[in-house]
Amino acid sequence: MASLIGKRDDKIRSVTNLKRAASAAGSVESILAKAAKPLSAAPKLGGFPYRKPNVPRGVVVPREPSKLGADFETAWARKYPARLGRVLWTEGPQRLFIKAVASPTVHGADRLEDLRTRKHPPALIFTPNHHSHLDTPLSVYAIPEPWRHKLIVAAAADYFFTSTAKGSASALALNALPLDRESTGRKSADQIRDLMADGWSLLIYPEGGRSPDGWGQDFKGGPAYLSARTGAPVVPMFIDGTGAIFGKGMKRPKPGRTNVVFGQPLTSLPEENTRRFNARIEAAVALLGDESLTDYWTARRNRADGKNPKLTGPEYNGWRRQWALTEQRQLGDMGVRRRQKRRWPDLG
Repeated sequence: MASLIGKRDDKIRSVTNLKRAASAAGSVESILAKAAKPLSAAPKLGGFPYRKPNVPRGVVVPREPSKLGADFETAWARKYPARLGRVLWTEGPQRLFIKAVASPTVHGADRLEDLRTRKHPPALIFTPNHHSHLDTPLSVYAIPEPWRHKLIVAAAADYFFTSTAKGSASALALNALPLDRESTGRKSADQIRDLMADGWSLLIYPEGGRSPDGWGQDFKGGPAYLSARTGAPVVPMFIDGTGAIFGKGMKRPKPGRTNVVFGQPLTSLPEENTRRFNARIEAAVALLGDESLTDYWTARRNRADGKNPKLTGPEYNGWRRQWALTEQRQLGDMGVRRRQKRRWPDLG
């Protein structure tokens, strides 16, 4: 009996101790809550306003407008601090790099002399062929003043402006402007028109992208459309050699020599539509390509006979097309730096 009474007393004492511990814990919690109450009004780290607030169920929040691609903002790259930094870059490290890797020779800059010597030289649209990422810095190297340092570069919105870092670097180093390579939208056209009215010239690739196989591609109508919309003359350009130095798919550049040829400025004729003017621009660039491989008079004679080689190359497929490209790259002054001539294998 005595043992049962002792066990009961121990159980009562245990329950009493648990109640006291719970009461003490409640008191401590109450004290801590009162002490932390002033801090509860302060914004939590990582919460609002550092994060977006929660959205109640059933409420549809409008999607924020995109800030990448064709909507990337580049106006800051045309402000004085960015322009000064870009001049230091283009006339310093970039110019030395182009000389070391591409050894450029420039022809035809005198064809722009009439426009250059005007009291107020007009804004121009430069339209080179496109085989390499080297084409843009090489064009900036070759384009004479007063257009070189007031030049915007139409860059593919779906390639150069897919992230904030990439887009900012392109805008700062190249003064790149995002452009839809499939079509020139009204927003982009209006922006380019306003910039050209302010004295900025434009570098745009009519092919829309780099050559996938070393030959040219058909020209798109963007430059012709922009010229008709802005009234700016189009300057055809041909770049020879960059495809062999750092063509599409190459991991690193192979130093060589390049040639840049400027043509006579073109303007749209009253009876021309965009399609016909675009065809004339493409023919002018093809003429410069022939001039780069031969000479001035031979290229003009070929044009009179309708024999200027097309930028798109022969109508071959597969290895024959690549073989023809190798043979073409050995022509002209730039051929001295091409890879050695292929020979048929000796089969005994």
